[in-house]
Amino acid sequence: MDVLVSGSSGLIGSALVSALGHEGHQVRRLIRSSGSSSEGAVRWDPSSGMIDTAGLEGVDAVVHLAGENIVGRWTAAKKARIRDSRVEGTRLLSGALANLSTPPKVMVCASATGYYGDRGNELLTEESAPGNNFLAGVCQEWEAAADSAREAGVRVVHPRFGIVLSTEGGALATTLPIFKLGGGGRIGSGRQYWSWIALDDVVGAVLHALSTDSLSGPVNVTVPDPPTNIEYTKTLGRVLGRPTVFPLPAPAARLALGEVADELLLASQRIEPAKLKETGYDFRYPELEGAFRHLLGR
Repeated sequence: MDVLVSGSSGLIGSALVSALGHEGHQVRRLIRSSGSSSEGAVRWDPSSGMIDTAGLEGVDAVVHLAGENIVGRWTAAKKARIRDSRVEGTRLLSGALANLSTPPKVMVCASATGYYGDRGNELLTEESAPGNNFLAGVCQEWEAAADSAREAGVRVVHPRFGIVLSTEGGALATTLPIFKLGGGGRIGSGRQYWSWIALDDVVGAVLHALSTDSLSGPVNVTVPDPPTNIEYTKTLGRVLGRPTVFPLPAPAARLALGEVADELLLASQRIEPAKLKETGYDFRYPELEGAFRHLLGR
């Protein structure tokens, strides 16, 4: 296939581009850099509404991952960038694809488990209602922004990514130095569910979505039976051979991170990847300890 990828330099995008290349697919990168002359680069600028539609002609599939990093304190300006980069970028790309002489067959347009908000012990599937916090609102608009492509007959899949585990970036990479020093511990009560997915399975799920014609709409990209934060913490400590006796109380997390603490660290999302299971996706790392041992070489 000829696959267009946005966000190709990010954690997921870099791994996906490598996997697509190994499988013999041709990759085009949707990039903002005006000075780039790399082969297969297609230019766009969501902030100005510019996209090279000629460069999109002939693509068989699109994987849209681009968006402002959610890490960092959420000022009003940061929240606007988080929303606009996802919603306006998706709307621009979706509209351009819909207007092609031959639109691609499939568009895998990223979303996140933030769609569900903070839901305690409730078991969440793709059919569950959205939450009512900031990220839930962003995810709803983000997914709806792909409607132009949907209406043009493109099969649109929204992988709702959970906590992506990798030593190259994300939550694990950020906290690993603290845990290696024996300074790790539960966050808040530790009873909140943390729905995670290994980076290898993120890539595997995206490839599965590209090739599985029966998949469309939201798809939870998390492992089955997620752990609580305290279970996650104890497992990481056990794999590292380090104690995990230094908790981060909820008030301290909020003081340090503001709104991010409530929406990312303290929120509970007990998610079931119903559609991946129904369509036969075979998880490479379904168990947390096995994933940690693979990632950390333990």
